[in-house]
Amino acid sequence: MKKNWNLPDLKTARIRTKENTLIEHSLFEIPEEARNMGSGKKYFLRTYGCQANERDGETIAGILEEMGYTATPTWEDADVVLMNTCAVREGAEQKVFGEVGQMKHIKKARPDMIIAVCGCMAQEEAVVNRIITTYRQVDLVFGTHNIYRLPKLLYETYRTKKRTIEVFSKQGEVIENLPARRVGTHKAYVNIMYGCDKFCTYCIVPYTRGKERSRLKEDIMQEVNELIKDGYKEITLLGQNVNAYGKDLGYADGFANLLEEVAKTGIPRLRFVTSHPWDFTQSMIDVIAKYPNIMKYIHLPVQAGSDEVLRRMGRRYTIAEYKELFDRIKKAIPDCAFTSDIIVGFPNETEEQFQKTLEIVDYCKYDLAYTFIYSKRAGTPAALMEDTVDRSVKEEHLQQLIARVAKYANEKNQSYVGKTEWVLVDGPSKKNSDVYSGYTETQHLVNFRIKEGTKAGDLVQVKILEAKSFTLDGEQI
Repeated sequence: MKKNWNLPDLKTARIRTKENTLIEHSLFEIPEEARNMGSGKKYFLRTYGCQANERDGETIAGILEEMGYTATPTWEDADVVLMNTCAVREGAEQKVFGEVGQMKHIKKARPDMIIAVCGCMAQEEAVVNRIITTYRQVDLVFGTHNIYRLPKLLYETYRTKKRTIEVFSKQGEVIENLPARRVGTHKAYVNIMYGCDKFCTYCIVPYTRGKERSRLKEDIMQEVNELIKDGYKEITLLGQNVNAYGKDLGYADGFANLLEEVAKTGIPRLRFVTSHPWDFTQSMIDVIAKYPNIMKYIHLPVQAGSDEVLRRMGRRYTIAEYKELFDRIKKAIPDCAFTSDIIVGFPNETEEQFQKTLEIVDYCKYDLAYTFIYSKRAGTPAALMEDTVDRSVKEEHLQQLIARVAKYANEKNQSYVGKTEWVLVDGPSKKNSDVYSGYTETQHLVNFRIKEGTKAGDLVQVKILEAKSFTLDGEQI
């Protein structure tokens, strides 16, 4: 083992203290020797997972382009390949390892090519050990806490021609002076906080992302105002649990107040993800109901319908409490759309417990739900739980759940037929350049025929002509 490697340690990553988070406004820099090292060179970046990963990807791309690199759509001709990874489910990890494996022959033909693995997978001990022993074509491994050090890490990897592994298992800081290459021109993500302290028993995120730590409100507002000045029409405020925003800074009603302040800027569309039912306050509900530019769409993960399963998941609410919150939101915002995350096959989930999950779907009639079979994550408490339920039973339960979710998704979509909806245009369909797509205020995907002159970033009115299970079809009016 190389003494200069910094390897991940999940036990250390679990530690939480009451120390104030460092908020750094000048920590990022590109050393002089690395400033133009990307001149005439190309990078390929693949990002997996959630919106937080996508936002990290924009930062990574911004750093590389400040170093002189230009993007390329394929890894075959890239000088630097970066796999920005997700650790939430095993399937995503296996896909990354499969793609890294495919790069072996390219690396052999082009030994100066740098292959890097970063993101949440890099924060896992088992993953890094597997890379060390099996994937020798990987030159650089870094995690979620040291993206700002990418110029130095790349330079050292090039200079020494040796493998570099630097993963910090810690609570984390807030780094404010990072560049970004935004993926879109009209929709943008804005981080308002990082990390998670909930420690649901199945989830690896608190270990890979560090403790809950909020950005200063003035830094968030500066970024928001710059995006508005640049012509962005929609902003999504990001956090593993946005409801907890500002608690660590001593802000009273932190997220509700921030949400209101951003809404007052006049940004045409304002969204947020993700909300934990535990911290969803009445103040938040009141603010969402008050401002028409806060989209009436809430992602509210339930995860399971059984109180016993929720207890073993460490979710800290009962189904009765979840229903009460759901009903309060619906009463204050009748036209609100809801989506959710649901896990089936949590260790030893019984048939009766699974039926309770179907019952909560029947109660909430979600516009959409993201459904998964439980995926064991090494180092989490749930990974040590006994599980006697056969995989085939879990797969059957998943299919039943998918069918139930699709039923209500289709019903919700059918209710839009004949209505006219405001849609923010994303651009032409990949399958048909005459058809454009975009989302309604309630986050329903619409494919529609446009009028001449319409372009990405426009807010247009679309008459809904047809509904499918998960999409709407229409025409611009």
